[in-house]
Amino acid sequence: MPASDTSASIPEFIRSRVDAFGERPLILLGDERITYADAAHRSAHLARGLLASGVAKGTRVGLLMPNGPDWVVAWLATTRIGAVLVPMNTFYKPRELGWVMHHADVHTLLTVSRFLNNDYLERLETAAPSLAVQKADALVVPELPCLRSVSVWGDDDPGGLRAWARPARALAEAADAHPRIDNAFLAAVEGCVMPADPMLVIYSSGSTADPKGAIHSHGAVLRHSRNLNAFRDLTPDDRCFSPMPFFWVGGFVFSLLANMHAGAFMLCEEAFEAGTTLDLIERERATIVAGWPHYAKAMMEHPSFATRDLSSVRSGNLYAILPESIRPADPELRSNALGMTETCGPHSIDRMDVDLPESLRGSFGHAVPGMQHKIVDPDSGETLPPGSEGEICVRGHSLMQGLHKLERHSVFDADGFYHTGDAGRFDADGVLFFRARLGDLIKTAGANVTPREVEVVLESFPEVRSAFVVGVPDPARGQNVAAAVILVGGAEPDGDALRARLRKELSAYKVPRHLFFYGDAELPFTNSGKIDKRSLTDLLTRRIQNEKKT
Repeated sequence: MPASDTSASIPEFIRSRVDAFGERPLILLGDERITYADAAHRSAHLARGLLASGVAKGTRVGLLMPNGPDWVVAWLATTRIGAVLVPMNTFYKPRELGWVMHHADVHTLLTVSRFLNNDYLERLETAAPSLAVQKADALVVPELPCLRSVSVWGDDDPGGLRAWARPARALAEAADAHPRIDNAFLAAVEGCVMPADPMLVIYSSGSTADPKGAIHSHGAVLRHSRNLNAFRDLTPDDRCFSPMPFFWVGGFVFSLLANMHAGAFMLCEEAFEAGTTLDLIERERATIVAGWPHYAKAMMEHPSFATRDLSSVRSGNLYAILPESIRPADPELRSNALGMTETCGPHSIDRMDVDLPESLRGSFGHAVPGMQHKIVDPDSGETLPPGSEGEICVRGHSLMQGLHKLERHSVFDADGFYHTGDAGRFDADGVLFFRARLGDLIKTAGANVTPREVEVVLESFPEVRSAFVVGVPDPARGQNVAAAVILVGGAEPDGDALRARLRKELSAYKVPRHLFFYGDAELPFTNSGKIDKRSLTDLLTRRIQNEKKT
């Protein structure tokens, strides 16, 4: 990063944003909208409250909130003092929430009390039952031994707040009660935050049943998100709608940070509903609309779509709702981007607003500046020549510092490359063609699902003897989760009942959309007695297609 750059760490980044875009709007949710200057002022006050409450450089701070001003302020407050943010998935059920908080060593949790139909205080008590007898100022939680503090947004009724939690306003009161922790002291703390310091640990499903925590530094996150903007045309006048959650790397890097680099305005909503989302896009005169294809399809099919004035929209990947004059004739001739949590988002990309030649149909662009690739034989690890298909490996400035609680040699190879588990090839011009996952990770509507995690929960039900989960193709969502279940003798098949119980244990996107019952002899097993998942995927795909025809 050039020496003249003023955004190598979050303290410097937020100052540079205020200098450039101070009174411009930054983000909106419902009736609340804040400017870049508001975000800086509010996060400084919250940062002082965190310092007064014992949070320091390196402290792990969990953040469980939906997209919006509060998320942005809490992220900035945490990271501008050098604490390490752990964004929490708002879909987490108690088991998932407890596992990630324990694995991440979360010391301080900043959370909303409720979001949509989710009661997070109840989920925390379910995940850590000993919380129920704790006091907010003296947490000692055996299930979460690093946890010392929980601060809650959105529950000002003392009767509704658990004794082990404190209202968010207590952080503001802590800041005001410590005159020595003033803005000058905050500046001194910020001066200790370096580009090489960890900014966040962001969790994503991996190739095993447990999520993985990728550690990313201030410099890497800010540098990479800025570099990605070179492939886009964001401006300070843009008003950008995107439903991608900030707790995933796509929403954080490719949406929130991208807009902040450009000085653009982000439009958020609590939940997608085609009609109300169209209201938001129309009312706020959105210029860019980005997200997952099934959102565009739902909006296009809404009864009011034909009467909507979406003339302000000039760009985005929700092609179905773009004005006809800028809608691509063939979306498959627009470049894709390939990325993952471990690489802080895309590691290959090209301009997505221009048509490609037929020879590049389905391609995934060139390496992002600062990133390097190699293709290796997935069995031998031997580096393959250009044009060969194998496992895609990557290294460079946006690659994570490591995976939390794993030693470096178990994460990177001897040359510092990360083996992605993706299969593909590069052509002679360095354009990437992605084929598939080498493993069985399911990608459904932008979310990652580990099959074994779903299988374990299904197999915990007494009537289920075995469960096998795969991803089946879906034109809108990429893949859907599908399960083949073998019941114990005498059990009656009831797919709806199984799904209802799964929803109590797993996030909604992990619950199989397709669930079928089979006997042992009906499923494809190998000679060694293992399920043949490729054949199972074909079997379930054919069954789904046949059911659609009838």
